[in-house]
Amino acid sequence: MSLVVIGTVAFDAIETPFGKTDKIVGGAATYASLAASYFYDEVKIVAVVGDDFPQAEIRNLNNHHINTEGLQIKQGEKSFFWAGKYHNDMNSRDTLVTELNVLADFDPIIPESYQDCEYLMLGNLTPKIQQTVINRMHKRPKLIVMDTMNFWMDIAMDDLLQTLKMVDVLAINDSEARQLSGEYSLVKAADKILTMGPKYLIIKKGEHGALLFSNGQIFSAPALPLAEVFDPTGAGDTFAGGFIGYLAKVGTINFNNMKNAIIYGSALASFCVEKFGTERLLNLTPQDVSARIGEFVKLSKFEIL
Repeated sequence: MSLVVIGTVAFDAIETPFGKTDKIVGGAATYASLAASYFYDEVKIVAVVGDDFPQAEIRNLNNHHINTEGLQIKQGEKSFFWAGKYHNDMNSRDTLVTELNVLADFDPIIPESYQDCEYLMLGNLTPKIQQTVINRMHKRPKLIVMDTMNFWMDIAMDDLLQTLKMVDVLAINDSEARQLSGEYSLVKAADKILTMGPKYLIIKKGEHGALLFSNGQIFSAPALPLAEVFDPTGAGDTFAGGFIGYLAKVGTINFNNMKNAIIYGSALASFCVEKFGTERLLNLTPQDVSARIGEFVKLSKFEIL
């Protein structure tokens, strides 16, 4: 059985108050698959790049036991590129450049060796592409987790609503939850979104943690206070990868395991923001991850006297 991640493998150029980079490797599928690989060793990726994408970066994925058979390489074309600048609060940013390149006509091909997919992570792509991936699976995966964004709510709401009916878990941020539901209260927003199809809803709140909703149950997870956040790019995708990677590891889907998965995802995301791009995610040890999980446990543990 495997965990399949679909999304972007791309180049980013990032500027934050702590510095700036030229083109570095990014993309939702890159972050999510790397995070998932720390908990599960059958991660497979579906994405597209141009022939400008370095083979060394593909080897970095392979070194994390990530299967790249589903990574299309388009000869004579360029990889997706995004450039952005973060404001001083690191919670908002300006997009400076978006070049779709190979992503403009991406047709996700699911290799036959990926058809043992039990866990499917749909990274942020058009809802139509997300639907296509689900429909191309010979058997419906045990768990489908979906990410999306306000852009698709603006231009492809009908497609998005159709895709929501096909998934088990939706992961979005608080502003997206409000836009999708039309409700300001996140509790009311969650109630409405859960009638659209997903059984579980995760609302990401950045430096304020995350909320999990399902069938009248609510769990609030903290975020780890960090002295320095160098680059928040990819933190949400890293969170999602760690989340589904943990669930694939334990193999049982229920609310309690979802709660644990949110903590594991949050721990991986806390590493991601400590360096630019994927640098921190490439070289973690099991001891690093275990210690960080322990910090989260201590952060939220208390006794009533």
